[in-house]
Amino acid sequence: MREERDVLMARRKVIEIDEDKCTGCGACVTKCAEGALQIVDGKARVVNDVFCDGLGACLGDCPEGALRIVEREAPDFDEKAVKKHLSTKAPIGEEPCGCPSHNPMILTAESSKDSRKGAVSRDDLPPQLRNWPVQWRLVTSAMPFFKGKDVLIAADCVPFAYRDFHGRFLPGKSLIIGCPKLDEQNAYLEKLTEIFRDSTPKSLELVHMEVPCCFGLEKLVGEAIRRSGKKIPQRTTVVGIKGEVLETK
Repeated sequence: MREERDVLMARRKVIEIDEDKCTGCGACVTKCAEGALQIVDGKARVVNDVFCDGLGACLGDCPEGALRIVEREAPDFDEKAVKKHLSTKAPIGEEPCGCPSHNPMILTAESSKDSRKGAVSRDDLPPQLRNWPVQWRLVTSAMPFFKGKDVLIAADCVPFAYRDFHGRFLPGKSLIIGCPKLDEQNAYLEKLTEIFRDSTPKSLELVHMEVPCCFGLEKLVGEAIRRSGKKIPQRTTVVGIKGEVLETK
């Protein structure tokens, strides 16, 4: 029995995560092709040791230096288990219900403008939203409002922090929103890669908050562009939690 345990739990190299340093940005998750890492309760965690090959492809993408390779007792890396794990993930964009939010709609200026006569006050300005849906799990590369268009990707806290989100960022752009900390990183990466590859947006603007986890969205979007093989002009704006624009690059 002891010999069997030694075979199943040999000492080998695996990833270890310092939860005190981890901000949950998800940059490491997108680099793990085996799906061994996930964001759980706002922190990166190893889902199962058998999914971790110990090669450390995720190490260089952690901005906080929260990951390292250690040698400890762990079950052997299992390639068959990895394939099964990846195949059992829910298909991107598939929801358990027939949500009508899946139905794509192009919102024209006529349908979104304020129909009331006379002057419109600052608080009653018409919305600039041009497409529906906007949430990343619901959009697909087949939707007509991405092909050859200017696209805005926004962390979903931005519209709450920045008062004039519609006026400054939305005009003339198709919108995708998501949370780089709470969303499933690999699925997000694959979805954006499909949209960039199949729709070839004319340009891309990324707007995110100043908090550490939001900066993971920059790497995720950059990786999606790289994987798509397309050259898409990109601009990034960082918004502070007090509502001010901190940086545009």
